[in-house]
Formats: sequence, C-alpha cells, structure tokens
Amino acid sequence: MDILTPKKGPKGSRAKVISELRKTQEHDLTRPPSSSKDGGDSLDAPLGSPVPTRTPGLLPADTVRSCVSYFFENFYPTMPILDQGRIEQTMKEIDTKTEAYCLIGSLCSFVVIQPDFHVQTAGDRPRTTSVRRVFAQGLRLVEETLRVWNGYDHKDSPTLTDVLIAFFLSAAYFGLEKANAAWIHLREAITLAQLLGMHDEATYKRGDADGDIRRHLFWLLYVSERGYALHKHRPLALHATIEYPAPAEDSTDAVAITGLIRLCDLFRIIDDTFSRVWNTARSECSPIWLSNLQRQLGEALPEELNCPEAQEADLRITQQWLKIVVWQMSTASGCLSSTSTDAFMSFTYPIDVSKEILAITSRLSPQAIEVHGIGLIEKLFDIACTLIDVMSCVPLETASFEVGPRDYLIHFHSLISTLRRGESRYVALLEGKIRDTLPTMASAFTLSLAPASLERMLTQEEGSMSSNSSPYNSPTLMSSLPRFAALQATSSSTSGTTLPNALPLPGTSLAGSPVYGRVPYQGGHHRIFP
Repeated sequence: MDILTPKKGPKGSRAKVISELRKTQEHDLTRPPSSSKDGGDSLDAPLGSPVPTRTPGLLPADTVRSCVSYFFENFYPTMPILDQGRIEQTMKEIDTKTEAYCLIGSLCSFVVIQPDFHVQTAGDRPRTTSVRRVFAQGLRLVEETLRVWNGYDHKDSPTLTDVLIAFFLSAAYFGLEKANAAWIHLREAITLAQLLGMHDEATYKRGDADGDIRRHLFWLLYVSERGYALHKHRPLALHATIEYPAPAEDSTDAVAITGLIRLCDLFRIIDDTFSRVWNTARSECSPIWLSNLQRQLGEALPEELNCPEAQEADLRITQQWLKIVVWQMSTASGCLSSTSTDAFMSFTYPIDVSKEILAITSRLSPQAIEVHGIGLIEKLFDIACTLIDVMSCVPLETASFEVGPRDYLIHFHSLISTLRRGESRYVALLEGKIRDTLPTMASAFTLSLAPASLERMLTQEEGSMSSNSSPYNSPTLMSSLPRFAALQATSSSTSGTTLPNALPLPGTSLAGSPVYGRVPYQGGHHRIFP
C-alpha cells in the first residue's frame, strides 16, 4: 500500500470555500489583537471579546467630584500618586474611555467607604449613613470596576493607570475588611508595576512626565506590602531597588513626599533579613540585633515632624506598632530577661509603648486617625492586645493615683470604640480578649456586646475565627509569657530569668497560677500576634 497516495477530499466549489476559510483563520491568528481600553468600541476588537457594558448611574458627576475632592484633601498627604490636573481631565473621559472609567471607579470605591465622606451637593447637609450601607455602596463600585476592567486585556500590556486601578481596588477591599482580596489586588498592582519596570532605576528617565508618579507609587506599594506582610506573615515581592523621590518645589508636594520618605525609612529598618526570620525560624535572633532595631526605630522620626495631623498619626502610630513587632520577635526568640537593664529586652516594654500611644493620640484629633481607616485601627488593636497579655502574665505594682497599664487599656478601648463610629469588628475582638484574659477588669469597660453576640461576630471573619482563638488564628503571646510570670513570682535568683522553650500545656497551671495561653510554645516559627 502506498502511504504517500493522497486521500480523497472535497472537490470543486466546496474545496474553494474551505480554502478561503483556512486563509481567513490564518489571518486572524497572525493579526495582533487590538485593545479596547480607549472607548472599548473598536471595530477591530477580537471576536469573543464584547465591549464591557457599564451600569448606568453608578458614577454620577456629584459623586465623582466629591470623591476626587476628598482624596486630595485627605489622602494626598500620605498618597501622592495622582496629579490633580490630569485626574480632572480623566473625569471628563469616563464616558468615552474604559481605562478612565475604571480608574475613577476604583478611586471612588476606596473613598466612599470612609466614615466621614459624603457627596457634596448644593444645599444638601451631610447625612450619617450606617457602615453596612456604606460598605454595600463601596462593594458595588469595586465589583463594577473589576467587571469592566477585566473586559479588556490590561494584563499583557499594562499601563501606569492599571497599576493605580489595582492599588485602589486593594485599598478598597482592605477598608471593606476583606483582607485576602486586598492582598491579591495589592500583589496584582506590584506585579503590574514590575512588568512596567518600576523597580528598575534605569527605567526612570529625566523629563518623563510620569516619572514622579511612578516613583511615588513604587514606594507606596513598598510600604503597603511591608505592613501587610508583617501583619499576616506573607512573603515579600518588592525591595528597595530605586532611589527616593527628589524634593518637590510645591509646598504641598514637598510635605507629602517627605512624609512618604519617612514612612519608607521606618519600614526599611525592618529589612529583608527581619522579614525572612519573622516568617521562618527565629533561632537566628540575638538580643543585640533586636535591641539595635528598637533603637533605630526610636530614632527614625524627629521630635517635631512639622506635617499635617493625618500624616503625623500615620507615622507615629506605625513607629510604635513596629516597636511591638520587634518586641514580639524578641519574645518568641527567648531573648527577654526579667532583670535586663535594656528596656527593649524587658517583659514590660509594651507598657512603655502603650504610654507613648496615649501621649500621641491624646494630642491628635480623631479625624487625623480616622482618615487612615482600618489600617491604623489594626495597629492600635495589636498594641492593645499585647498590653493585655503582659498585664495578665507579669505582676504589676502601680499606685492607685498613678497613670498605669489599666488606664492605657481603657484609653485603647475608648479610642477603638470611637473610630469608625464603633462599628469596626475590632471593638468586639478587643472586648472579647478583655473578657477572656482579664475577667476582673471587664467591669471597668462598657462592653457593647454580649458573649453570644461577640461569638457570632468573630465567626464572620475570614478563616472562620471563633471566640476561643486569637484574632489571626495564631498562637497568642500568652503561650510565651505564663511561665515567666510564675517564675518571677517564685524565684529569688538575681541572675535573671529568660524565657524557656518548654511551656505548660493549655488549660493547665504552673505554681498555682492560671495559664491563659491556648497554644503551647514549641520553638521555631511562632506567631505571637495576640
């Protein structure tokens, strides 16, 4: 049999039709797909990629103007990533350009969830809206932006606008207390930025109209990722690979850029080495290294910042929170001592940090803290929970007329209950921790939720947290401190007591003292956020 003999196929006119169809398919495969970013109604748009439709009335002019105005009045000092003149031009293009529609949509989704935001209309008075309703509006804008944004190919040929869209979506999800979605879109913004070479100094050319915005955005992504990664034990993708922004001539820009650089300086102290150890084994830590980190953090900011209140709130509270993070590393590494002359290496150092927080927040207006949303509330909550654990495990002697840990805790509770109108989940989490850990103090607080209501609220958090777990499904600090409390009470040695690797099992007691920790410390990787 001759295997080279051609098989019979279509003949005549049918063969011509098939031949023409094949030519058309080959032409379609070799033709580069067109983008529908600008307008989205190109006649050359690929088949199967319909123009994404927009929901009528979701972005009325009054809302857009109010959101843009609110951003520049409140967020620009800490987020100098938009040019006001260019964003006003973008506002005029949202009906004709898909990319402009998505940028404005993502920006508005981030702004409308702010507690004190309201649409500015002639003769209209600001009205108080429930957090639930505000969140619903923000979520609708997020979903609309995502649907339209995913309707065109922004991943293969990203632009600076796409990075901004992803960042604002991440910020919106974070404000909506959807932590996993926030991380996903933050990582998307970082990936798009890397595709554009924003991590490479060689891509920044003199005279580039977008150069300053690109540089500011890179460093904002840098500090955003570092803060989230520390809080949730995530790996890092961005590193300090480009230069800081140059000083600006405009006074408003100069203040914003100075604040951004100072924030970057804080997070650069918590460097890649710290992050690696924080996320893995901590046997490499030494008291000298950890104490040096604390000194650097303490000296990172000048006594007088000469900046807007909102910027000062962000810098000062973040500084104190990072001190707690380093102290938590010291605790898990067994580097603390009961007789240490170094305050940073003492078991009571969180009390000093809490005292600083009291001084800082007492001189700031609530609005200066409120504008940062859930981010600063989380940091305050972390510090408060660490204070609670120390109070429960370390014997404290404070005269009744002196301001002490009890007063600091009452201040934390009052502050967190005030922010976001008291509707943040962190109010219930903090009250639950007080009930569980310091039951004798619970009567000093006006606890807003009954235990059953508290338990229902806790289970709504991502990861199905229960009232018997720490807020982040991780071992509590108390699994490291109970043995010290007992040893300090019974030991007469003057050589000092250090944290042992063997701790009592949950629910047991040591030397007659109750053990509040729920997870035994086993060395190695140990998450100690309360």
